[in-house]
Amino acid sequence: MIKNLMTPLLGVWVLYQKETQRFIKVWMQTMVAPMVTTLLFLTVFQVALHHSDETRVGGMSFPEFLAPGLIMMALLQNAFANASSSLIISKMNGCLVDILLAPLSVGGFLCAMAAAAMTRGLLVALSVALAMMLFVPLSVQHLDMLVFHTIFGGVALGLMGVLTGMWAEKFDHVATITNFVVAPLSFLSGTFYSVQNLDPAWHFMIDFNPIFYMIDGMRYAMTGHNDGDVGLGVFVVFGVTVVLWTLCYAGWKRGYGIKH
Repeated sequence: MIKNLMTPLLGVWVLYQKETQRFIKVWMQTMVAPMVTTLLFLTVFQVALHHSDETRVGGMSFPEFLAPGLIMMALLQNAFANASSSLIISKMNGCLVDILLAPLSVGGFLCAMAAAAMTRGLLVALSVALAMMLFVPLSVQHLDMLVFHTIFGGVALGLMGVLTGMWAEKFDHVATITNFVVAPLSFLSGTFYSVQNLDPAWHFMIDFNPIFYMIDGMRYAMTGHNDGDVGLGVFVVFGVTVVLWTLCYAGWKRGYGIKH
C-alpha cells in the first residue's frame, strides 16, 4: 500500500529535481540576470523621479509602491520562462520521449513542472527583494495574501509556460508568446503606475488582465495598498490557475503538440 503510494510521488520528485537542477546549473542566466534587469527598472524610475513632487502613491513613496510589483513581475516571468523553455528544449533535443515513457501520470507531470517553475520564480523574487531592501524599505502586512499570490501566481504562469511549450515548435514561437502576451500583460498590469490614474475608458485592460490581480495582491500583501478588489483578485487568480491546469491536463492527455 505504502509502496504503491510512494511510486508516483517518487516520479514527481525526480522530475522536479531534474527541472530545478536544469536552471540552477546556469544560475547566472536564470537567476542573476533577471534580478539585475529588475533592479535596473527600479534604478531608472528612482533616478527619473528623484526630484519630482508627484512621486507619492497611496500614501507611500513611488519606490515603495513600485517594489512589490517588480518583485511579482520577476516571479511570474521567470516561472513562465522555466516551464516553456524546458519543454521546447526537450522537443528540439528529441528527449521529450524520456518524460512520455516514464511511469508518471499527467497530474504528476504537471505538479512537477508547476512546482519547478514556481521554485525558480520564487528564488528570483527572493533575490530581488533582498537586493531591493538595500534601497527601499520592504515589509509584509498580510502574510496569507503573500503566500497565496506567490504560490498561485507562480503555478499559473508555470502552467501557461507548459501550454506554450506544448504548442511551440521552435524558440521563435516561445518568444512570440513572451513578447506579445506575457510582457504586455505584465507591463499593463499596474506594475509601474496606479490604475486609479487611468482614464475609465482604458480600465478594460485591467479588468480582463489576470496579472493585474496578481500584482495588486502582492502589493496589498506587502504594503496594505490595493487598487482593485482583493477578494475578486483571489477568485480570479484561483480560477485562472484551475483553467490553465485543466487545459494543460487535457492537452497533455491527448498528446497535443508532443506526440507527432
